[in-house]
Amino acid sequence: MSSPKKWRGTYTVMITPFTPDGLGVDVPALKRLVDWQIEQGIHGLIPLGSTGEFLSMTMGEQELVMEVCIKQAAGRVPVLIGTGAEWTHEAVEKARLAESLGADGIMVIPPYYSTPTPDELFEHYRKIGESVSFPIMIYNNPATANVDMTPDIVARLTQIDNVRYIKESTLEVTRVRDIIELCGDKMTVFAGILGYESFWLGAQGWVAVCSNFLPRDSARLFELVADHKDQVNALALYRRMLPLVKMVGGHRYVAASKVALDYMGLPVGIPRAPRLPLPAADTAELKAHLDRLQLKNSIPLP
Repeated sequence: MSSPKKWRGTYTVMITPFTPDGLGVDVPALKRLVDWQIEQGIHGLIPLGSTGEFLSMTMGEQELVMEVCIKQAAGRVPVLIGTGAEWTHEAVEKARLAESLGADGIMVIPPYYSTPTPDELFEHYRKIGESVSFPIMIYNNPATANVDMTPDIVARLTQIDNVRYIKESTLEVTRVRDIIELCGDKMTVFAGILGYESFWLGAQGWVAVCSNFLPRDSARLFELVADHKDQVNALALYRRMLPLVKMVGGHRYVAASKVALDYMGLPVGIPRAPRLPLPAADTAELKAHLDRLQLKNSIPLP
């Protein structure tokens, strides 16, 4: 577990490397991914989010990924574990497991089928918060969770001691402004989609998909805005990254990230069904963008 300082910066919501047959976790590839991310200057790691395909993995595989990532990071950056579950009891057990393995915290999407009411959401997160002693990042993504944690709901959730961070993944950048206005220093906002835009409104981090294969640029983008207030260079970097940010902003986010890493020299397998591999036309476009940035085979062998 790394030091308990406040989380900020760009955190990669990591893909999970699978073996070529798709039936197991590729542990050597996962270790290499963790090391490369940290070597590239990423500020934090979040395995087992939706990008990590946690819903398509057994509990044993999820525990393996937790153990490998925490051990391999070795306190160099914070490691938050995605511990979302539909059943509150399961979410509590996963949170406790993450803490017992040495994670720095957890990221918890709401129950994604039962469409909980605000009262049910509060009880869900209250029970998780009372079961662990480390920080919790709640995750608002109504497009996938079927529930929208509005700024008013988020403010109520700050009554739970451990709930101190949010990944805000709507396309309404004003949510960042409103959460900060309502919650003050009780809630730190991380962007989920609109990283660059959210930084200027006070977001203190970005839970990014594109940083799976653009960790240095993704971390640098946050630093240019949050630490240096350098709009000229930040905007230039953002525009350079934008075609790739867009390509992982939709339904193909897992498949595209895996193609990118493979093309850059780190084979990580393909997504698990029902997800399909990236279509040929999208693959060609993605590789063309990576070629433009001279990233083909850019990840060195260990």
